[in-house]
Amino acid sequence: MLGHILENPVVGAMQRGMEAASLRQEVISHNIANVNTPYFKKSDVVFEELLAKELDAANSNEMPLIRTHDRHMPVGVGKPVVATIERQDTSTMRVDGNNVDIDIEMASLSKNNLYYNALARQIGGYFQGLRSVMTSQ
Repeated sequence: MLGHILENPVVGAMQRGMEAASLRQEVISHNIANVNTPYFKKSDVVFEELLAKELDAANSNEMPLIRTHDRHMPVGVGKPVVATIERQDTSTMRVDGNNVDIDIEMASLSKNNLYYNALARQIGGYFQGLRSVMTSQ
């Protein structure tokens, strides 16, 4: 019973989102640290697109379970996707071969911070709700 509560697929997706945001934080920080390194090529983290494809694939298959609401996540969709790092080799921003734009990286850092905090609040709210249910009399 407790396993079903704690292994909620929505919480699992949010947890993977937080892991992706943490990885993205490291990658962006690495990009910023190398903004003046000649021939350095920036990297990006890909997760949201992979998650969307996973959910689309799950929605296209016939499921043995019935979802009672369109916003419910599908159950039993296979191996969950994880964030991956992709190096951006195709572009060059400067004469020295570097393709890091500090303004874009700083904006990405702020966006990622908001994304991570939103997921943390959502997971915290879920567990706060569980705590409220367990302690109510």
